[in-house]
Amino acid sequence: MRHWSHPAPGHVRIGSDEHLQMFCKMLLETHNPYKPAVIDWPRLSPEALSRVTSLPIWDIAVQKEGCASVSVATFAQTVTDPLLRSALDMDGGEELRHKNVLSRLVAAYGIELQPEPDYPAPKDPEWGWLAIGYSECIDSFFAFGLFEVARRSGFFPPELIETFEPVIQEEGRHILFFVNWAAWYRRNMPWWRRPWFALKVAAVWIYLIWERVGLAKRIDADGPQQDSNFTVSGAGTVGMELRPAEMIDLCLAENDRRMAGYDRRLLRPETVPCLARVVRRFLR
Repeated sequence: MRHWSHPAPGHVRIGSDEHLQMFCKMLLETHNPYKPAVIDWPRLSPEALSRVTSLPIWDIAVQKEGCASVSVATFAQTVTDPLLRSALDMDGGEELRHKNVLSRLVAAYGIELQPEPDYPAPKDPEWGWLAIGYSECIDSFFAFGLFEVARRSGFFPPELIETFEPVIQEEGRHILFFVNWAAWYRRNMPWWRRPWFALKVAAVWIYLIWERVGLAKRIDADGPQQDSNFTVSGAGTVGMELRPAEMIDLCLAENDRRMAGYDRRLLRPETVPCLARVVRRFLR
């Protein structure tokens, strides 16, 4: 799951058929076939159970995975290439599996969730897929660092860390697949569509930033129980007080570590790490 190389040697041109083969097979061939129904959730001490149940993330985490699975599946239905369709189907299936893992975790530890909303299919399948892909690029970058903070601090016991490790690594595979798809897709569309696509991508980023700002305001008003910005602000909550510079350094290191095992010819997510490095220059 963590290590994969394409067997063909030499340079692979971004946007080529070989590039398509590479990023699709990466996702398909690194699939971990674990089943949420047979996960043996470790017994937690009263202190550890209290820490887990107090995290303000479970409702929004379950809902995000439910939304992601529907958006990916909707976009997959528009794709005719059999290999790409197969990879997208697996991506959507893994997103749904993440939701099932989280649902079983909260059931195992007695965490009460709010009633789930409906997950309607996006009216524009391409927009829905772009929004999920870029949203995961943002959230996964910080989640990698927070997961490592939780491991180092002992906030989660080692058995729970081991149980959740495949889910965290799958998110790394998903964003690696997405950024390579985005580059391949852009290169293969007619030239006259590229400006419109660039505007659409920019609109998605604006929407995601606006969404997070709005959620932050809602959290300030309603309390921490629905903290969807936890991936950005939650280091202290999981047991280690880190300065912003230290947190950024850890997120950058974990992002590099989780991507390191995959073929170096695949593109890596760049936008969020680059923005983090810019911010890091101004922090002591």
